[in-house]
Amino acid sequence: VLCNGAQIREMGGEYRRMLGYLPQEFGYYPDMKAERYLRYLAELKALPPELIGDKTEELLRMVELYEVRNKKIKTFSGGMLRRLGIAQAMLNDPEILILDEPTAGLDPKERIRFRNIISSFSRNRIVLLSTHIVSDVEYIADRILLMKQGELIRQGTLGQITEGIRGCVWECVAQGAQAEELNERYAVSNLRNCGDKVSLRIVAEEKPMQEALCVEPNLEDAYLYYFTVKEGVGAY
Repeated sequence: VLCNGAQIREMGGEYRRMLGYLPQEFGYYPDMKAERYLRYLAELKALPPELIGDKTEELLRMVELYEVRNKKIKTFSGGMLRRLGIAQAMLNDPEILILDEPTAGLDPKERIRFRNIISSFSRNRIVLLSTHIVSDVEYIADRILLMKQGELIRQGTLGQITEGIRGCVWECVAQGAQAEELNERYAVSNLRNCGDKVSLRIVAEEKPMQEALCVEPNLEDAYLYYFTVKEGVGAY
């Protein structure tokens, strides 16, 4: 791994000071209060003592936890824990922020709030976000990398990723038996019952049925294409 052209193994503490990290499950003392927790971690990260108070307050307000700063962490919801997690990752004002599945398990409201926090942080730093939630990537990422078994298989902007599968996404309506056959034969990104018929969104290099219409691809279609269609001649 290189950072600004230098081997990170040779950079030592200089490199670690550049990093902020939020794992999917981060450690905390459940009986510790939120403000005390951040102050404790700030001391571990060797922040100057005169800056700890202001930095802790700033981050608690930024992640909207200031009003509950004196509550024990064990009383926090999943969304509150994630926001506390990103606050601790930001204590040293990192240039590179690494987030592992940060919105997993959050309800839609908390996911939106968390995405907005991440977007605001990304204005003046690099944010590396690992996630399987495609909508999070679509909303906040300006560069997307698809990885499989440790190998990079596609990268680019949202437009570049989806452009690569243009002409491979179809929408059609079929009767029950025909819909079941299409669902077994092709990679279906969406299936919806419409009365006695079924509406399907299919990702395939071939036209799945005569009446199928070619439509604009989205990131979920691209994900399905590169991780399923490319695996087995258009089928699961």
